[in-house]
Amino acid sequence: MTTTTDTRTLDELSINTIRTLSIDAVQKANSGHPGAPLGLAPLAYLLYTRVMKHNPANADWADRDRFILSAGHASMLLYSMLYLTGYPLTLDDIKNFRQVGSPTAGHPERKYTPGIEITTGPLGQGLANSVGIALAEHMLAARFNEPGHEIVDHHTYVIASDGDIQEGVASEASSFGGHLGVGKLIVYYDDNSIQLAGPTNLSFSEDVPKRYQAYGWHTRTVEDANDLDALMDATREAQAEADRPSLISVKSHIGYGSPKQDSFKAHGSPLGEDAVRETKENLGWDPDKHFYVPDEVLEHFRECCDRGRQAEQEWNERFESYEREHSDKAKTFRMIMDGGMPDGWDRDVPKFPADTKAMATRAASGQVIQWAAERIPHLVGGSADLSSSNLTDIDGAPHIAPHEFEGRTISFGVREHGMGAIASGMETHGFRTFVGTFLTFSDYMRGAVRLAALMRLPTIYVWTHDSIGLGEDGPTHQSIEQLAALRAIPRLNVVRPADPNETALGWRFALRSNESPTAFALSRQSVPTLDPDRVPDDAIERGAYVYRDSDGDPEVILIGTGSELGLCLEAADRLESDGVAVRVVSAPCLDMFAQQDRSYQDEVLPPGCRARVAVEAAVRLGWDRWIGEDGKFLGMETFGESGSAKDVYEHFGITADHAVELAREAIDRVGARS
Repeated sequence: MTTTTDTRTLDELSINTIRTLSIDAVQKANSGHPGAPLGLAPLAYLLYTRVMKHNPANADWADRDRFILSAGHASMLLYSMLYLTGYPLTLDDIKNFRQVGSPTAGHPERKYTPGIEITTGPLGQGLANSVGIALAEHMLAARFNEPGHEIVDHHTYVIASDGDIQEGVASEASSFGGHLGVGKLIVYYDDNSIQLAGPTNLSFSEDVPKRYQAYGWHTRTVEDANDLDALMDATREAQAEADRPSLISVKSHIGYGSPKQDSFKAHGSPLGEDAVRETKENLGWDPDKHFYVPDEVLEHFRECCDRGRQAEQEWNERFESYEREHSDKAKTFRMIMDGGMPDGWDRDVPKFPADTKAMATRAASGQVIQWAAERIPHLVGGSADLSSSNLTDIDGAPHIAPHEFEGRTISFGVREHGMGAIASGMETHGFRTFVGTFLTFSDYMRGAVRLAALMRLPTIYVWTHDSIGLGEDGPTHQSIEQLAALRAIPRLNVVRPADPNETALGWRFALRSNESPTAFALSRQSVPTLDPDRVPDDAIERGAYVYRDSDGDPEVILIGTGSELGLCLEAADRLESDGVAVRVVSAPCLDMFAQQDRSYQDEVLPPGCRARVAVEAAVRLGWDRWIGEDGKFLGMETFGESGSAKDVYEHFGITADHAVELAREAIDRVGARS
């Protein structure tokens, strides 16, 4: 293809290069979604070459604009842009789309390749994450910008599909973003009237811009996705909206240029070799060339590299000036952007003296949050309208409010799923974030929690009212299966502390974690405070430890978590009074215990003692690994009941008497088999 100096023609060549790269990759993989890249190539081209402030040579530059492809199925659109504009992605990576070990996974994966800000795929999550990213930008600006020194000044750009807009998590987050007036957020809604299984009007007929206007967003419609001037005009108008997020509805044609244009058949399957050939011909492309990038097109795209380096250099110079005048703030900003913590923040972890006067672990958590907040300036958090129950407010810190972003406490409203996704977005943008609700409502958050674990984001979840011990609110609020379900998520560490001292160590563990989220399961009811001298400093890191032991080898081991450890200790007293040698093991984090080497596991749970009883007011699932075929489990097999905590525990037989009975049965069973 001949070189051209005509800008309009070069635009068209560039856009069609994006299109043909995308459909070639999908066709070679025999898997993927060609429709959206064909339809949205002009928008992606405009964003990366004319709108966004980004540096392909340093994808982590602090003041870059963020791009989120919430419509993650259109991943080849993003991969094409990253390769063409000079990010460390190769043409061979494009050719290996959707192959094992390739950085071009089926949906965008954070940390697979530079330039991917967040893992997207489950629809709605990316849009919700973007509210958190944009909120974090506002909060950083409020903390660090000074007159004449705007070191935090960037936008978050999002491409969202019909499916994203339909998902509840996006609605929750969009409502919240509009309420706060998060003005650095611009969402492009791909209004192509087609979804995977058919036209959108099969299930969807609302006026999306009007809905977003009701949320408090600025809205604009672009009638033709191929009109670069109209897209630019709408974008500039949105950028000028300092106090409102923006939704730009873009009318596009899914599968543009292909024989399957405007059909759901272009959405989620390769076009087919004949259709790929016809599409290229329709676009004025040589149908016999695959993964073809004209030299002048690549040269044009790679101009982003020089512009990006220059933009970052200019920012570095501005930051140096800022650093000279505001050295302390500059030091803190660097520390936050590097994912660090203040020196010595984890010294002097709170210790609670042994006391039979009980304290709920949620109350202990509330106290430890204050300790951590004094030491970690970028620790922020809140809850889903349950701060008085979760005890998640930071004392003396103002709440984030509409157009007021200086605070540290966030009132998310009853939006658990949106809260979880927003927290993940904030974690990618400097803040250490915790969010809270009742443990049973973690079900509402599960999609966001799973993605946080997948992305290695160290978000902290403060889930209180963790069992039947919450009492009178009854079975709808009493967690039964949630602990097992959460422990099944890889890389999520579920911490169910037995007392205030384990709670404090749990918070230190969570805040030390750099690549794993932590979930706290905390009691509403009070529990005795353990002797801090018998709770090892690495209790959470090891996951389980021997809290109490009899002389000599144990005849039975009682294993407890959370509020049930006290029940195990009571049962041990009764067994020991009858001459039974008992070991009591506290297991605040089974996820971490599972990661220990076999020698430590055997030290805590010696193979020679097969008589074991695990006590947890939840389902048995997951416990057989630790108690073996001769062990017993004391927990729940059904939903709970309404009543006082004491009465509900007695109703289900989760008592010290029953633990003693099961311990004797386990001892007898092992003896009978010997």
